[in-house]
Amino acid sequence: MTRLPSLAAALLLAAVALAGCTTAPPATTGWETLIDGPTGLNNWVSVGGGNWRALDGAIVADSRAGSDGAFLVSHNSYKDFQIRAEFWVSADANSGIYMRCADVRPITDRSCYEANIFDRRPDPTYGTGAIVHLSKVSPMPKAAGKWSTYDITVKGNRITVTLNGTKTAEAEDGRLASGPVALQFAGGVVKFRKFQIRAL
Repeated sequence: MTRLPSLAAALLLAAVALAGCTTAPPATTGWETLIDGPTGLNNWVSVGGGNWRALDGAIVADSRAGSDGAFLVSHNSYKDFQIRAEFWVSADANSGIYMRCADVRPITDRSCYEANIFDRRPDPTYGTGAIVHLSKVSPMPKAAGKWSTYDITVKGNRITVTLNGTKTAEAEDGRLASGPVALQFAGGVVKFRKFQIRAL
């Protein structure tokens, strides 16, 4: 007779456990981490001679061999995706996150989509927070001297850029269907301490 209450209790515990398993998975599911603090350089190919290296808890560049931009280019190609990136730049920095690159030699803001990081761009309408040539930003936010976060969604023909929780640019364009992503160094000091991407 004492077995029935024990069996009932065991069944009740099993039911509670199963109910707990039906909750949604954590928001981190599906994310591929390409930079995590000072680790992740092996997830990229260096193009253009930048001195990318692990330093002070991040991946950093502050000089390059040639006059053109230097890039870290992902090994994999991506079509529809979300990006989360944490970056720090100096006031004179010129950087950006390039997406769906059709060509990587050379990488340009015409052969890729670029979410810009360039506080001192001569034409600020396509400066920090903008999608170069596609979606202007006004007023242009400043990113220099602090850790900032880009959340970017590229799905179908739509690109949405959010900087530090505020949507700064949105565009529709169908020229580039897929390709690797790239991180740019073209001046100043550029640091990335987190870069994650998730296929949609």
